[in-house]
Amino acid sequence: MGLTIMMNQLIEFSINHWEMVAVFFAILATLLFVESKGGAQGLSPSSATNLMNAEDAVVVDIRPEKEFSAGHITGAMNIPAAKMKDNMKRLEKHKDAPIIIVCKSGVTAGASAKDLKKSGFSKVYKLQGGIAEWQSSNLPLVKG
Repeated sequence: MGLTIMMNQLIEFSINHWEMVAVFFAILATLLFVESKGGAQGLSPSSATNLMNAEDAVVVDIRPEKEFSAGHITGAMNIPAAKMKDNMKRLEKHKDAPIIIVCKSGVTAGASAKDLKKSGFSKVYKLQGGIAEWQSSNLPLVKG
């Protein structure tokens, strides 16, 4: 009985506020389209750790140098997002290795991952939740 009432309320809301519902679905469709277009697969911190250990994945931290120095994943390379295209040569020797892109919160890693994919890197991933998620998973960071 409760589910029927809830469904009726949802339908009534959708009819009364069709503009908001239409905007919601337009935003959802756009988000799904953008994420599916050549985007990198997201990895949880534990999956990223497994990939680093099992396949010697290269971690590329795209945060500014100051943030990188304050704390980063052990062995990570710092290539700020704004300088990614200029530093592709630094990554050429890792073209066949898995590459994990790391940012502050997991939001901006996708653009750098797409740049790498366009440049021929096939195994590109992004750390879901970025360094913030890494820290909240109680995984270590090094300074310097």
